[in-house]
Amino acid sequence: MTELAIDGGEAYRSEPFPRRVIYGDEEVQMAEAAIRSQDLFQWSGNYVRDFEAKIADFYGVRHAATSTSGTAAIHVAVGTIDPSPGDEIITAPITDLGSVTPILQQTAVPVFADIDPATFTMDPEDIERKITDRTKAIMVVHLFGNACDMDAVMDIASRHSLPVIEDCSQAHATKYKGRYLGTIGDIGCFSLQGSKHMATGDGGVTITSNDTYWERMQFFVDKGFQRKGWGPRAYLFLAPNYRMNELTAAVAIPQIDKVRAVVERRSALGTRLSSLIEEIDGVEAAAVTPGSEHSYWTYPLRTPGFDGVEFGEALNAEGVSCSPGYIGKPIYVCAEALAIGKTFGDSTFPFGSPYTDRELEYGEGLCPVTDKALESLATFTFNENYGDDDIADVAGAIRKVASGLR
Repeated sequence: MTELAIDGGEAYRSEPFPRRVIYGDEEVQMAEAAIRSQDLFQWSGNYVRDFEAKIADFYGVRHAATSTSGTAAIHVAVGTIDPSPGDEIITAPITDLGSVTPILQQTAVPVFADIDPATFTMDPEDIERKITDRTKAIMVVHLFGNACDMDAVMDIASRHSLPVIEDCSQAHATKYKGRYLGTIGDIGCFSLQGSKHMATGDGGVTITSNDTYWERMQFFVDKGFQRKGWGPRAYLFLAPNYRMNELTAAVAIPQIDKVRAVVERRSALGTRLSSLIEEIDGVEAAAVTPGSEHSYWTYPLRTPGFDGVEFGEALNAEGVSCSPGYIGKPIYVCAEALAIGKTFGDSTFPFGSPYTDRELEYGEGLCPVTDKALESLATFTFNENYGDDDIADVAGAIRKVASGLR
């Protein structure tokens, strides 16, 4: 048996994997043109409005609002549904804090639904169990590029008259039963952070076909500012400033025509990898939600036969960059704002305030399926510039680690 690299053996892959190439001549030309315009402010330029129109057309929706980050895009969505203090929004326990911060910023309370242990996405049955009289919305997270069970989610939302926000930060241009994620619920949110399927370094987009939501959304990104020419200013409600600048939009515009090809390539590579590792004892290939594509923002390798951290560390040593356990613990354990109520000063607001009618304790055991699933999860990222030989090397390294640890 070949000795594992972590034990002193030779690494399975010694040369670097292909670097992702995100930006090309089109982005460079657009960025240069934006800079040479001498005006990067969206309200006196054209690139932001052009990008919003083009991205709305791509997704087949009526409206798109740009912002400064994926977190901002989600904040726009939460601010649009306008929860009252203490209202509850149900969301995912495995996610970035960017899904949760906007809920707290709008003085609402996050409630976490447990996951499907195969897909790591939210379990619709647990979503329904978590609904109370204070529930204001459901925020699904399409984790790793794989859809939640949107048929079930939308059925629950319809029966309980709740809006659905889709966090598509990891699932650009990804289809579920022929429809793009982000267009199935009431509001879709996308991140343009540097690792995403389309990227500008940072930035966000929030989409909807709901005209009533749009009326509020367009003001929420701009301090509630009703721009109406000369005269006294009018700010309609409390809102942040999340305006995208012209340079960011200029870089984003060319990528609209590329993003679907990026997703299709990643999907093909992920499917190929799954086929190569499906017979390896002790590991399980990424599960795909029925009816969904998987766009593999990252690849979730399940290691039920091994400790996820040990497997991930061994895989790193073999030359395949890996993040054991992804975020390590559920997001409400990672975030002190939730774990110990470190929110606004020393108030712990909205927790323990007159606006909440129950006490929520965030800690291990809250979502037991999630706790267990994270123990046997190792995530790693490939990109659309990988070739078949690169994927074969990833599979070979996984096979070597599984054999060596066993």
